[in-house]
Amino acid sequence: MLSNLLARFKSGLTKTREGIFGRIGEVLHGRPRMDEETLEEIEELLIQADVGVTPTLRIVDRLRETFSDAVVSDETEGLAKDLLQDEILKILQSANGIQKASTVGNPHVVLVVGVNGVGKTTAIGKLASRYQAEGKRVLVAACDTFRAAAIDQLAVWAERSGADIVRHQPGADAASVAFDALQAAISRHIDVVLIDTAGRLHTKVNLMEELKKIRRVLSKGLKGSPHETLLVLDATTGQNAVSQARQFHSDLELSGLILAKLDGTAKGGVVIAIADELGIPVQMVGLGEGIEDLSEFDAETFVRALFEED
Repeated sequence: MLSNLLARFKSGLTKTREGIFGRIGEVLHGRPRMDEETLEEIEELLIQADVGVTPTLRIVDRLRETFSDAVVSDETEGLAKDLLQDEILKILQSANGIQKASTVGNPHVVLVVGVNGVGKTTAIGKLASRYQAEGKRVLVAACDTFRAAAIDQLAVWAERSGADIVRHQPGADAASVAFDALQAAISRHIDVVLIDTAGRLHTKVNLMEELKKIRRVLSKGLKGSPHETLLVLDATTGQNAVSQARQFHSDLELSGLILAKLDGTAKGGVVIAIADELGIPVQMVGLGEGIEDLSEFDAETFVRALFEED
């Protein structure tokens, strides 16, 4: 019987598994030998899944070293799949572990960033719900002051999750909202503060500077904060998500990622590409639209869900 987490991952990764990773088994099953043509087909499928060029070449080289020109039997096919899973798992586990909200800070302050349209505010709402369910008191800060709709959307999520909210008028200084939220959290003995920020292009220097200002203000208000800086990425954007992670990490020293909309793409291999290049852990993944569909990322479960048939 599948665990609940594995069942959610298998359901959420259906497009990635059936669209690309499942075809690796078809390639192996349809070839008499593990020759260069077979390896090239596997390489092409991994690239299509947005695993990334460097990790793909490394994985295929391991297959070549182990099974070069071997006759493809049921046993060989099974061993090759095991090797693929082991190599992917090594990459994912090389990233640092998840930092729990209970380990650092009183309150624990989480700055959430990302470009426009990735589902950042929704992710914050789901995070707030998870923390509340764990018995923590949560406050959300509406620091996306560019759009009135963003403030209203966060207020709806706060009400749904039972979290407190600090909000100013549209157009207010975002760093001032963050500072006021932090002071309110301290006075109310809040456990977790989630800072929403305006969506911004990672290539716009002035907008990235505003994020740095928010970080400075938080640090002055509470030493060591923000304790986490999480980047929300849209999994459906594939390699563009890697580019975003690279730039945000360079500017803000990210502690983790939230990968939204993983259920909506056949290119879930982007998780592997980011872990390999940047070593940033994926902390949470969005596997559906419901408030409960933000799941803690588990590397072993993710890899099993990519390869196991129902």
